[in-house]
Amino acid sequence: MSVPVNSPALAPGRQSTKEPVAAPSIATPSIKETQIIAIYGKGGIGKSFTLANLSYMMAQQGKKVLLIGCDPKSDTTTLLFGGRACPTILGTSGEKKRAGDKVSIGDVCFKRDGVFAMELGGPDVGRGCGGRGIIHGFELLEGMGFHEWDFDYVLLDFLGDVVCGGFGLPIARDLCQKVIVVGSNDLQSLYVANNVCSAVEYFRGLGGNVGVAGMVINKDDGTGEAQAFAKAVEIPILATIPAHDEIRRKSANYEIIGRPGDRWGPLFEELATNVALAPPIHPKPLDQDGLLGLFTGDVVGRHVVLEPARPEDMCSAETFKKPSLEVIYDDV
Repeated sequence: MSVPVNSPALAPGRQSTKEPVAAPSIATPSIKETQIIAIYGKGGIGKSFTLANLSYMMAQQGKKVLLIGCDPKSDTTTLLFGGRACPTILGTSGEKKRAGDKVSIGDVCFKRDGVFAMELGGPDVGRGCGGRGIIHGFELLEGMGFHEWDFDYVLLDFLGDVVCGGFGLPIARDLCQKVIVVGSNDLQSLYVANNVCSAVEYFRGLGGNVGVAGMVINKDDGTGEAQAFAKAVEIPILATIPAHDEIRRKSANYEIIGRPGDRWGPLFEELATNVALAPPIHPKPLDQDGLLGLFTGDVVGRHVVLEPARPEDMCSAETFKKPSLEVIYDDV
């Protein structure tokens, strides 16, 4: 698996163009031919929507693409397959193990119009650790020959608002070369995007090579906070997907909109180009005040004064006034 070395990227914080321009400091000195890209974002922000359409467009452009859902909800491939859920790797592995059989590619990997796709899956609620499930899932993939597979792109869909080690696996273990964050003009999604940038920088300090390729702004309503975030942390904007009712309806109906020749086709053609060319760069994550500074004060409550609590505030006055147990001796 290898990728072209030192490809051009987009200017930090700018809207994407047909001819991306150079971005700063490349994190990975030499990159493999297959590009393994991890996509992170807040739950519900549109990662799976973005990836289903991106992977479909890449396949129509003649690329060999593998899409792997790494969210315990197992919904990454649902839109790609028109609303159908596919068997998960973890679930199938458990069934096969009980039957004394091994998992084969055909049990867990499925195709549509040139896109190969699979879901890792995860435990039921309250029955295990999702992060540990991710680690075990990749161990199973390695056993099936993951590192020998021949793809142009491997796209990994990760939940960004879970901070345990399993969900940080691609960054912590250099499993991917670059990360893409999906966000919108809301504080929570940008908080998650900032956390991912912080994780990239943390593991870079430990010798890691993963960088951030850029940001996809989804459900853009034009207020500009996501653009301001990208500019502040010095990462490029790879695409801006508008908050449009047609997109919402078609996504809800499990329809692919990233088709060549369709209305929204050019948007995903441009995204595919920018994802391919953007190199991994070092972001500059914000502190909490810097992140809040992207929003107006009346939205985030910066006018509020933090008043320290007192011990007597924590219970009733009668409870607080207890007789002292201190023994006082009379002076001799």
